[in-house]
Amino acid sequence: MAQGSNFVDYVKICCRSGSGGGGSAHLHRDKFTSMGGPDGGDGGRGGHIIVKGNTQFWTLLHLKYRKHVIAANGEFGGSALRHGANGKDEILDVPLGTIAKDAETGEVLFEITQDGETKILTPGGRGGLGNWHFKTPTLQTPRFAQPGEAGQERWMILELKVLADVGLVGFPNAGKSTLLSVVSAAKPEIADYPFTTLVPNLGIVSYRDNRSFVMADIPGIIEGASSGKGLGLRFLRHIERNSVLLFLVPADTSRSIAEEYEILLRELELYNPELMHKPRILAISKSDFLDAELMEEMKAEVPNVPYIFISSVAQNNIVELKDMLWKAINA
Repeated sequence: MAQGSNFVDYVKICCRSGSGGGGSAHLHRDKFTSMGGPDGGDGGRGGHIIVKGNTQFWTLLHLKYRKHVIAANGEFGGSALRHGANGKDEILDVPLGTIAKDAETGEVLFEITQDGETKILTPGGRGGLGNWHFKTPTLQTPRFAQPGEAGQERWMILELKVLADVGLVGFPNAGKSTLLSVVSAAKPEIADYPFTTLVPNLGIVSYRDNRSFVMADIPGIIEGASSGKGLGLRFLRHIERNSVLLFLVPADTSRSIAEEYEILLRELELYNPELMHKPRILAISKSDFLDAELMEEMKAEVPNVPYIFISSVAQNNIVELKDMLWKAINA
């Protein structure tokens, strides 16, 4: 199976939590007591549907075909104040960076960012109270108990935003996949046509003194991506989770470097203005064919942002680029 079909960053599932068990209306009886007081226990709560962060998962593929998640009901209370057992919870492991939304309203409920972090996606119904709760001086033997609360059934959306230190931003065919393959052990699909990268590729970049950081090659932007053109919003959301944005503009661009950078910047701002607050670095790729004179001419048109000329193929300035990124990540 190709990597593209393995990467699933969106699932919609129907979640049905368990109903609570009813309380017991039992009255105490034994061989010495023929008319005892109420001793009905409480019902158990219904099972929750819980989302749990797990660093062993990178995508939501394991949930793609699980359209219905159903938690168990709580059990009824018993005599002698015995509490009914709680319904078994259903736990969904998800990669870090997963957000949960209500499918009907679009409301974001929570985000999972740490390993082992748990959040209740759909709470189970509360168990009913047993009849001993309702005993009063004027009602010594209540013969009723509270029913359990019904569980909830809701359609939920789980959406993954890739967590990485550096997000690569650029038009299709800017050389992002090639750069990632050079600086890390990642093996993204590389070809000389737009939209080779249909899903984010993650790579661990080794740095000095056994340190490392995570870089994500995000599918190429085209003008209008923020309004859903091309691969559009589906991949722009991955950029939100990156701490540093590395803009990649090829030296052989048909536009000016400044113009191409501004278009990329504008698409990000239209999508989410908060992205403008992230540190930015501009790498001018495919610069191995530039002579010194041409490079000086191009420097004059570079926008006011930290920049570097690189070549992934010739490995020019790759170490220097890592230094810039490391400094920006840890600023």
